[in-house]
Amino acid sequence: MPQKIAAGNWKMNGMRASLDEARAVASGAPDGITTVLCPPATLLAAMPEGLAAGGQYCHPAVKGAHTGDISAEMLADAGASHCITGHSERRADHGETDADVRAQTEAAWRGGLIAILCIGETLAEREAGRTLDVLMGQLDGSLPEGAGPANTIIAYEPVWAIGTGKVATPDQVAEVHDALRGRVGPDMSLLYGGSVKAGNAAELFALVNVDGALVGGASLTAADFLPIAEALAAS
Repeated sequence: MPQKIAAGNWKMNGMRASLDEARAVASGAPDGITTVLCPPATLLAAMPEGLAAGGQYCHPAVKGAHTGDISAEMLADAGASHCITGHSERRADHGETDADVRAQTEAAWRGGLIAILCIGETLAEREAGRTLDVLMGQLDGSLPEGAGPANTIIAYEPVWAIGTGKVATPDQVAEVHDALRGRVGPDMSLLYGGSVKAGNAAELFALVNVDGALVGGASLTAADFLPIAEALAAS
């Protein structure tokens, strides 16, 4: 059975004072699910026990002359167990291609990390009826051979729903997650991301092939994030 996972992506947010929120998440995280927080790399080593920690990106190389980058091995050394790869903001802001994401995912595995591999379509691609073609193309290009439930989690995040307040309808989410299940098999965890909040979490988690969420803004405070994790645990 796929593992239930509530993952939070803090993006470029969080100072040392934010660790109080991480501690509150750790102390309040429900049993029966995996709770992951992905803070800025500056906070990884200080993340509390009781939850899993993840990086938001890793360079494909182990080390070298790559100013400003961070390797999977460095993330693991700082205490990470997971790493996000292929987030749409990285693809857009840094021009990361499917080939780049594949290399990062392989690097995450090499460093002993579980990759949270993100895919998602733009609004123009959805309105053109190309959603599944785009997503399966991203998987074909980004997902390395050897992917399985022990080393990879897939996160579907429609680009048009990230940070916009818009959420894909249950039918839209179900269509994508059902197709992904057919593509990756019965055991890999499939997360939905895109303006997930306490108010819509239960409806999303009631869908057969939604095993959790990759949460952005609502993961920055325990008051917002814990109800999402609790809704997942209850699903």
